[in-house]
Amino acid sequence: MTGAADTGPFHVLLVEDNPADAELTREALTAQRDDLVVDFATDGFEALDYLQRRAEANMQLPDLVILDLNMPRMSGKDFLADVRQDARFRALPIIVLTTSAAEEDIHQSYALGANSFVNKPMEFNQFEEAVQLMQNFWFSLARLPSKARKDDAQ
Repeated sequence: MTGAADTGPFHVLLVEDNPADAELTREALTAQRDDLVVDFATDGFEALDYLQRRAEANMQLPDLVILDLNMPRMSGKDFLADVRQDARFRALPIIVLTTSAAEEDIHQSYALGANSFVNKPMEFNQFEEAVQLMQNFWFSLARLPSKARKDDAQ
């Protein structure tokens, strides 16, 4: 299990269609940690492909997925529905990080298997603080599944 006593590197899959938001999130994530690897996908299709390729190659899955909801081709909700159908990815921690504050989006995200729902603050300092709090919780306090491999999910 990964937890407070464990060291990185930690792997994050950031699923975000807006390049500026993706870069801002990456900067906020890596501002306090040098043991963080951030991979990117621009929509749910890319994210699913990334996870499936890694699982099929028996490569390490990300420790955490940070997911935007409103994306072209495949939304965050559709990604959640698809990814949670695959036994290899059911324990994968997924944070929804979105500008939406709609109760329906919050409810649906949790119903589809999100582990948390965080609104993107509009001010940079508040955004950076929110991302660092998420990071501190998931990589310092929470217990994460062991670094999953393809054969672990069977």
